[in-house]
Amino acid sequence: MSAGAGTGWPATLREGALELRPIRRRDRVEWLEVRGRNLDWLAPWEATPPRQAQPIAFPTMVRNLRRQARQGRIMPFVMTHQGRLVGQLTVGGITWGSLCAAHVGYWIDSRVAGRGLMPIALALATDHCLTRTGLHRIEVNIRPENTASLRVVEKLGFRDEGLRLAYLHIAGDWRDHRTFAMIADELPPGGLIARVRAMQSQQSHSSQD
Repeated sequence: MSAGAGTGWPATLREGALELRPIRRRDRVEWLEVRGRNLDWLAPWEATPPRQAQPIAFPTMVRNLRRQARQGRIMPFVMTHQGRLVGQLTVGGITWGSLCAAHVGYWIDSRVAGRGLMPIALALATDHCLTRTGLHRIEVNIRPENTASLRVVEKLGFRDEGLRLAYLHIAGDWRDHRTFAMIADELPPGGLIARVRAMQSQQSHSSQD
């Protein structure tokens, strides 16, 4: 099934000053600058090949992602905030047929981490996948030590499905991950973005008390 056959891709998703849009070749300079500044900060959480591999040039990476997107296997978004690139969110491992599922991975610039952008981005992507693309299940796999990402899925109400031993190769070894999932029937009225807006409203009222 190709992305052009009703799978909801390409897509641009927005909430306030945050936007998710397809990655493009002209993102190269900004993407490399943000990644370069955040290499050490991201290293404990990003999947790596178990055997040494040559780095992939940015144009080649984008070309590969776009090819997979056309095949309906992936949705490669970049995150922008106030027009500036601040991260990446990828819906990957898309499987159709009797499963209709995918997983979401993401990273964010340390300069804007902790400002509530990641829950918004994940909510937008999950709502899009479970309401517009025909997917039934979305999962997020997180290292138990990654407390910031654990807070994101817990805020949004993803269900904790337990521990996967030695699930992904990261920083030189096979690392355990906790799996969090949501199916279409579990979306609240208005989607996860409505849940985010309600949390923001509650926080705003609390700060005014």
